[in-house]
Amino acid sequence: MKGQATLRRPLRSRLRPALLLGLAATAAQAGCFSARSSSGGGETAPPPPTRVIRTADIEVPDGYVIEVVATGLTFPTGVTFDDAGQVYVTEAGYSYGEVFTTPRLLRIEPGGATSVVAAGRNPPWTGVAWADGAFIVSEGGVRDGGKILRIAPNGETQTLAAGLPSLGDHHTNGPVLGPDGNIYFGQGTATNSGVVGEDNYKFGWLKRHPEFHDVPCKDVTLTGAALTGPNPLTKDDGDEATTGAFVPFGTQTQRGQVIPGKVPCSGAVMRIPPRGGTLHLVAWGFRNPFGIAFSPDGKLFVTDNGYDDRGSRPVWGNADALWAVTPGTWYGWPDYADGRPVAQDRYAPPGQKPPPPLLEAPPNPPPQPAAFFAVHSSSNGIDISRAPAFGHVGDAFVAQFGDQAPDVGKVLHPVGFKVVRVDLKTGVVRDFAVNRGKDNGPASRLKNGGLERPITVRFDRAGRSLYVVDFGVLLMDEKGAKPQQGTGALFRITRAATAG
Repeated sequence: MKGQATLRRPLRSRLRPALLLGLAATAAQAGCFSARSSSGGGETAPPPPTRVIRTADIEVPDGYVIEVVATGLTFPTGVTFDDAGQVYVTEAGYSYGEVFTTPRLLRIEPGGATSVVAAGRNPPWTGVAWADGAFIVSEGGVRDGGKILRIAPNGETQTLAAGLPSLGDHHTNGPVLGPDGNIYFGQGTATNSGVVGEDNYKFGWLKRHPEFHDVPCKDVTLTGAALTGPNPLTKDDGDEATTGAFVPFGTQTQRGQVIPGKVPCSGAVMRIPPRGGTLHLVAWGFRNPFGIAFSPDGKLFVTDNGYDDRGSRPVWGNADALWAVTPGTWYGWPDYADGRPVAQDRYAPPGQKPPPPLLEAPPNPPPQPAAFFAVHSSSNGIDISRAPAFGHVGDAFVAQFGDQAPDVGKVLHPVGFKVVRVDLKTGVVRDFAVNRGKDNGPASRLKNGGLERPITVRFDRAGRSLYVVDFGVLLMDEKGAKPQQGTGALFRITRAATAG
């Protein structure tokens, strides 16, 4: 299926996240936020089982066109290109909502047909890169732990790294080839904010792996704070469990207790040679470092999903972040958000106390983000323009998967569901590819043929085309996520003069 659309009217401007946070806080203080029900992008009636795509329903800037490359994908997560420029996509094999399929690496043929290069048994496959004549795949491993795989063009698979702490909420992410020839990847945290709780049972993994918890990259000293909440591992509805930081569910900690650090670890960016070898820590203190990209001058940038308003230590109103990464630095999780301590009223859910600090002292003063994204936008995959033929050289492009309310917390309107452009010099964020209409949201909510849930973006080898991976329809309700198989798609955005 093919089609294209050009923009004939200006894209909608967007309020800066700091202002959005201020407006949300004001509404909460006035009682408006608490009184209103959640209205996230996925909180809508189920669409038809077959997704109809119309690129005319997607706005892109003047002089650009968007085309469909492939449809009918199931939970696609990554895209890459071999030395000849051939397009390949990963399908995750897993989605929130505890839906398991088969993780696959697909070759995208002309006209959108697919053929299987390789398949796995330990989903999700969260991304793919091409390096040194082979595919590098991040295997999230919700069943058996995370891995970094090297897959030859004939499908032969080799494990470069194993035992990554990827059994929890967030997975092994990336990967990307760095300018030094190493493979860089992100590892998300097991929990929302450092303490295992009832919300992790809802995600599915606490029942499978009750012993699992976050692992710091370096030694940390605890305050001894412990949180009490329902115990879903027993049949007694009134049973409760008290849990500390960086320990299994139901385990308490003491003030001054030292949790030894090790690598691999949670909430970190790490690197490894493309044919295997020693795993090295790059930076840590992230929550879910999903997207990784290098600027034309070699600087590392990472997208990071902010805290959710859930679990026994909820954090309210934390924006997603874009970090300019300095190796060896700690970036704030689990005690800082937006460069500030979370133990203050601005991060307290309405009617609740602020989250208590978990660490006696921060490993270093955390930096400020290079840019802020809207709260709960799930700003994920990133790439940076390097070719004048596409334009905006040096700017970052970020796929926003969109909110997963009410699981992540309440939102009053859909957030995300688009591709944005970030000026890395100023931190200003602008819409780049967004569904048409007066309201924001996924196509399934707007009842049109536009974008659903963009999960990553990647420029082709020449840098002339931006490919957008759309995960497909994922609905939400009080019971959790409800993904629809076969609704994923791959789009391509180019300058009008170079399209085709």
